[in-house]
Amino acid sequence: MQENINNTYERPQFTEAMRESYTILVPNMLPVQLGLICRLMKNYGYNMELLDTEGPHIAEQGLKNVHNDTCYPALLVIGQLIDAIESGKYDIHKIALILPQTGGGCRASNYIHLLRKALEQRGYGFIPVISLNFSGLEDNPGFVLTKKMLIQIAYALLIGDLIMMVANQCRPYECVPGSTDKAVGICMDAVAARFTGDRLVRYGEVKHLYRFVLEAFGKVRLDKTRSKKMVGIVGEIYVKFSPLGNNSLEKFLLAEGCEPVLPGLMDFCLYCIYNSVIDHDLYGRNAKTAILYKLVYQFVLGKQADIIRLMKKDGRFRPPMPFDEVRRKAQDIISPGVKMGEGWLLPAEMVELISEGVRNIVCTQPFGCLPNHIAGKGMIRKIREVYPEANIVAVDYDPGASKINQENRIKLMLSSAE
Repeated sequence: MQENINNTYERPQFTEAMRESYTILVPNMLPVQLGLICRLMKNYGYNMELLDTEGPHIAEQGLKNVHNDTCYPALLVIGQLIDAIESGKYDIHKIALILPQTGGGCRASNYIHLLRKALEQRGYGFIPVISLNFSGLEDNPGFVLTKKMLIQIAYALLIGDLIMMVANQCRPYECVPGSTDKAVGICMDAVAARFTGDRLVRYGEVKHLYRFVLEAFGKVRLDKTRSKKMVGIVGEIYVKFSPLGNNSLEKFLLAEGCEPVLPGLMDFCLYCIYNSVIDHDLYGRNAKTAILYKLVYQFVLGKQADIIRLMKKDGRFRPPMPFDEVRRKAQDIISPGVKMGEGWLLPAEMVELISEGVRNIVCTQPFGCLPNHIAGKGMIRKIREVYPEANIVAVDYDPGASKINQENRIKLMLSSAE
């Protein structure tokens, strides 16, 4: 890139004029939640496409373009995006890429710079990379999230978490193979049909969609006489959720006769929101910012409470634990000041699962990820002291890790699972 007299680098920006003709490529982590958001964003003029590519060539592409000491999620995300650019499927002069930036000290703030460097080295430096952040790190004049859009995205995330949650409770027991995935498709289409046009979907409609999801999955024929071991999945957010990142861990657990249990993506969002409150309480940061984030936190908690209430009333599916209770339970294990990466959320989710009867847990982490090794693997001994029934295995993921070794470690944990 060209360097200007102020010693800063110019970067291609996603402009307002690009909205109509550009496709924004989104690396995949959660097919349901991110799939809903991509559909929703089309209502605001953004053509966003969620990538679904898989296979070892993705990691190989990442290794070609990022130093091999870089964390595994960065390798996969950048590898998937560059693989898409070079697939021949897109006009490379009519695409943009998007990556989240949390604003924290972890890699999630730095992926975007690694991606831009890789693009520059391969001759694609003209492709805009959009930063999705709420910390004022970067802006792009053509990609602006309004308050209305953020509320709609929050609703989509809540519905997406509900779909993922009940689907995971159906899939291991379905009488007709594929019927759960069919219900997922029906719910995705119903939500997308409701979130159409540049209008604000009222919360009453969202609650109707909650009930629709429960009814749709309630029609899936299940055989609960078959005993299944419940196995929770926690860890670094990308490796925990992404089949590409965890070698299709959920499919493996299903094949082993287990029921995978995953906390929702909204838990991570609530964790990030509440950390601004912690910053004020522990470190004296801006009080006005803390008050604002506390209001947002309470707003989302109220919506989660509605889902829990409807699930209890329906009676067919296990509701999640209220996040505020999850947060408080974690304080017996780890300080709320531990906020790097997944921080206190990681042991909090393990405690949540154990308290809900899911004693068998796979803690997924990228190899060499210091925050996860400390807040995840490092807390297992303390968790076992408080919850001696916990059966936890920590599994590292990186390009050099053997899938067979990973699965054998999980099988060893399952051999003693209740």
